[in-house]
This record gives sequence, C-alpha cells and structure tokens, in this order.
Amino acid sequence: MRAALKVVMAAIFAMPAAVALAKSPDCASWPNNMALVHLKNAGLIDIPSVIEAQTKAVRLASEKIGKDLYQQVYDITFHTKDGKTIEVITKSQASSEECSMSGVDIYVVSNKIGGSAELPSDGRTKK
Repeated sequence: MRAALKVVMAAIFAMPAAVALAKSPDCASWPNNMALVHLKNAGLIDIPSVIEAQTKAVRLASEKIGKDLYQQVYDITFHTKDGKTIEVITKSQASSEECSMSGVDIYVVSNKIGGSAELPSDGRTKK
C-alpha cells in the first residue's frame, strides 16, 4: 500500500512539470534557421561563417493564441568567425506537434540603447 501511495504522489508532483512543458513548446530551431536564411538573402551574413556553438536564442514570450497554438518571440544572437555579431528578434507560431505553424517575422536589431552593459550589435562592452 505504501508503494502505491508513493507512485501516486510521484505522479501528482510530476504532472505540473509535464503540463508546463506541454503549454509552451521550445521551438528556437525554426526561427533560428529561418533568420539565418533571411540574413543570408539580405546579404547580412555568410552562413558558413556563423559559429553555431556561440549562437544564443532566448525565448522572450510564448502566448497561447489557440488550441495548442502559441505565438512565440525569440531574441537570437549570431556570432561569425570574423568577429561580427548580429542580433535579431523573431516572431512565429508553434504548436506542441510542429514548430513551423507559420512563417517567421525577423527584425534585425541595429542599435540597442540602455539596458545591459553589453552592446550586442558590435559585441563590445561599455567602459
């Protein structure tokens, strides 16, 4: 009986984590890949020069807009081998089954004022 109670208690405590994961899919790869393609097409980046290990994608927002449909906003920073840094903000729709539920709107951050000491547009820090 005690073993059954432990199993039930473990299931109850695990449910909120499982529900939280289901509510907001992690879909950084789709906007990341689409941003690279659009940056390349705009002549802003050479894809082979991107240092993939240094690419940073931060989800800024994920809002439920339908049954298993979420509007997501990511801040993605790319670094290239020649020291260039390009930051973009993306907006797209995703579900728990498919990250590419819509196209990806991509906004290049050309200048960041205020906030943190780091300036993502050129990778330097304030002195």
